[in-house]
Amino acid sequence: MKTKLVLFLAICGIANLSSAQDSTTTAALKFSAYVEAYYSNDLANPADHLRPGFFYSYNRHNEVALNLGYLKAAYTTERVRGNLALMTGTYAQYNLAAEPALLQHIYEANAGIKLSKKQDLWLDLGVLPSHIGFESAVGKDCWTLSRSLAAENSPYYETGARLSINSSDGKWYAAALLLNGWQRMTRAEGIQSAILGTQLSYKPSSKITLNWSSYLGDERFGDQIVKRFFNNFYGIFNLTPKLGLITGFDIGVQEIENEETGRWIAPITILRYSINDQFAIAGRAEYYGDKDEVIVGAPGSGFETLGLSLNLDYMPVSNVSLRLEGRTLSGQGDYFFNRDGQRSSSNTFFATALAIAF
Repeated sequence: MKTKLVLFLAICGIANLSSAQDSTTTAALKFSAYVEAYYSNDLANPADHLRPGFFYSYNRHNEVALNLGYLKAAYTTERVRGNLALMTGTYAQYNLAAEPALLQHIYEANAGIKLSKKQDLWLDLGVLPSHIGFESAVGKDCWTLSRSLAAENSPYYETGARLSINSSDGKWYAAALLLNGWQRMTRAEGIQSAILGTQLSYKPSSKITLNWSSYLGDERFGDQIVKRFFNNFYGIFNLTPKLGLITGFDIGVQEIENEETGRWIAPITILRYSINDQFAIAGRAEYYGDKDEVIVGAPGSGFETLGLSLNLDYMPVSNVSLRLEGRTLSGQGDYFFNRDGQRSSSNTFFATALAIAF
């Protein structure tokens, strides 16, 4: 109850900030909000209304639920910037379950300062969007309704310091990060060493984006503290004014028991076609291979799954989207359950989501 009261008071504080600003500050301060509700139906019909445990978004079965809702204040001037966004929804409930209770409602909270008058060089500190991957928790920014297996099992957010620079022609972006951990706001017990991240993006034209992100640091694996090294590669290609392609590849390496090394990979391809200004369709093919169960636990045989999905979007106006998706997963082992409660090698679900940004 105390957590909800603090969250309510904080939201009220954001809403009332503008009354204390002068005209210059008010122009630099912008407010926004986002609401995304959904309904999903898993053909396995789980009694606890939860989809498989490696899903953190749209994971409630056979009920209307709020995936993500947030209020955001963004402050931007030539030399200073900051963001504060407070959220609620099943995404926050399940994806931030390991965080302290009060921090589970923070979507974004950071402050930044420009370090050079001549270069676009910034230092930002706080809770930041992840530098890994092309998907975020905000559905309107993604080509598919649900997130990929790669996105669900890599950081959506991170906490730390980010030093970043944009080239003068806008083609290059580079960042170096000092982090608290793999999607953590507070450090894991016993970890004291530096945890590092890097990002390098190249946009040779408005039609192409190429990105490489990396992560290196200590992680907890059971009772051990081990090293993790992870790389994320992706490209976004606007092939024609109507047709777009995203292709990505994740590969991670981590120490596991008995001085052995575990690996996991996650290739993905998404093809999206805009029928007109209001309708679009998208298809996704993905694979997640974690034979050593570094990220996704499985009943003894490692986790290997192929996924396919088909998506239909309807956008009656620019800030509203209504989406439908069918998605199926086919595994090398019995990772899932069927309607009779018996283990199964496949899982299929359908979902719809309505999102409004304002």
